[in-house]
Amino acid sequence: MSEVTKKVLFLFSGFCLILFSGTFGYIYLEQYNFTDALYLTIITVATVGYGDMVPVTSGGKLLTVVLVLVGVSFVMYMFGKIIENMVEGGLRQILGKHHMKKQLQHLSDHYIVCGHGRIGSIICETLHDNNQPFVVIEKDTDELQAIQEKEYVNISGEASNDDILLEAGIERAAGLIAVVSTDADNVFITLTAKGLNQDIKVLARCSGANGAEIKLKRAGADKVISPYYIGGRRMAHSMLRPNVTDFIDLAMYTSDLSLRLEEILVTENAKINGLSLLQSNLRKKYNIIVIGIKRKGGKMQFNPKPDTVILAEDILILLGQNQQISDLEKEMRG
Repeated sequence: MSEVTKKVLFLFSGFCLILFSGTFGYIYLEQYNFTDALYLTIITVATVGYGDMVPVTSGGKLLTVVLVLVGVSFVMYMFGKIIENMVEGGLRQILGKHHMKKQLQHLSDHYIVCGHGRIGSIICETLHDNNQPFVVIEKDTDELQAIQEKEYVNISGEASNDDILLEAGIERAAGLIAVVSTDADNVFITLTAKGLNQDIKVLARCSGANGAEIKLKRAGADKVISPYYIGGRRMAHSMLRPNVTDFIDLAMYTSDLSLRLEEILVTENAKINGLSLLQSNLRKKYNIIVIGIKRKGGKMQFNPKPDTVILAEDILILLGQNQQISDLEKEMRG
């Protein structure tokens, strides 16, 4: 339960308690019926005082004094809190939108995640854990509240809308991940994204239905993934090759361990550009194993030989410890 909800329940409960106490007090002390007792309580707490009904007994007069002192004070406090929350909420919303707009303007080479459901939330969490800039587009109010609590950069709206994607900085983005609930929506998002930025890399979720993957690829998705297909294969491999699966999990998903499976792009200025694997001394200097090399526009070379020459724009698939891979990344950038 949120703090705002707790405050509302407290104020409502207190106000109801005052009304019930006054009403049943007048019924007992003044012998009024329920309607007259409630009416007298309300005009007393509201300080209206029409004068058409007044307490005549000593007990009724004392109850009126208490209602005026306690009830009026509480009502003033209640309305003060309501106004305070309205003003604070409005200011917070205005400032929040201004801050979000500034964050969006400064985003570059970021990822756009369309949808924050069960899959989208895991994607956002992974990007956040890896310190990757991203923005979430979501239209569901409950999901938006969860996103804001996590303090992710977000936009409320339809991810297939041109204006929403432009606001998300699609022209400067490195990639877009479409993981909304239906294949049709993911197709529309992909078409819109590619129309606004032909070079953006699009990763789309597929339900696994017949023809869905083909349609997404025709729409321009660079890669289509079916969580059901991957989940099924993963469960089968966990039974058939449990140790291999555990090793991949440790290397890919467990941040607590020092082991890390990573990919690094070789730039023109990298010191290892033009050198063979043996000459690069990656194993000797960083204790890193190169388990694969992806050539530009070519296939993946698994377990490359020591005399394999490293070229610019190659993607090296590495296995090593966190610190060693971080050191290599720094050297590659330098």
